Amino acid sequence: MSHVTQPEDGATASSPLPSPLSAKRVRVQHIARAKAEGIPLTMLTAYDSLTAPILEAAGVDMLLIGDSLGNVMLGHSSTLPVTLEDMERATASVARSTSRVMIVADLPFGTYEDSAEHAFASAARLMKAGAHAVKLEGGTKRAHIIEALTAAGIPVCAHLGYTPQSENSLGGPRMQGRGDGADTLRRDAEAIEAAGAFAVVLEMVPATLAKEITSAARIPTIGIGAGPHTDGQVLVWSDMAGYSDWVPSFVHKFGQLGPALKEAASDYVAAVRTRSFPGPDNYKND
Repeated sequence: MSHVTQPEDGATASSPLPSPLSAKRVRVQHIARAKAEGIPLTMLTAYDSLTAPILEAAGVDMLLIGDSLGNVMLGHSSTLPVTLEDMERATASVARSTSRVMIVADLPFGTYEDSAEHAFASAARLMKAGAHAVKLEGGTKRAHIIEALTAAGIPVCAHLGYTPQSENSLGGPRMQGRGDGADTLRRDAEAIEAAGAFAVVLEMVPATLAKEITSAARIPTIGIGAGPHTDGQVLVWSDMAGYSDWVPSFVHKFGQLGPALKEAASDYVAAVRTRSFPGPDNYKND
């Protein structure tokens, strides 16, 4: 696929990508235009300089340096142990290896909830590491923090529904927004939009409610386990690519990288043990 860069947004009449997202660098105005023009947004997680440029080359609009780093890369059983230093390192790695995608970095647990001042100090570190926006969990109770960050020039993506950093109070990974919870979620969505969030992730929310919030919101909604009617979708990249045996029920495996890597490693082990590797093409005698 060819891509010709032009002034302004970098789009041309012959560009195969929708004009809001064929920019030299995807920014908040392109995300807003995508919603206005009905162009579905794509987001995947990324944590390193090996994977990020591959996902960017595939055409993904946004890379989320998620605190899912803890589960996926660091061997933790939840996101809670992830530190700001962990997130800085991963954000910088992704930023150094990409040039077009919008980079959104999670504020990890314990780095923003207590005060706007603490949130700004944490967010500033992620922005200096290379993020273009930060993501934080929570609705009405976090609106004042979103407002403070956006006032300071830091774009914020909100996160509603199932919020992994609150898994202990939510009773684990459970669907949110059922029954009386629907009204709470509606109020939260209104509050984070009024506070200045440029987008909101809706995780594990009934599809009918996600559709309602998407229709009412002026900012894009990005779903994960929230049905097909949000303005975009996000998945953990290793789930999407079939890197592990188990994935959540809302995930579709678009590849089988886990089995492929295992097969490659098994072939390597066999070749070394049978001395068929290194072969004549893999070394020189002088």
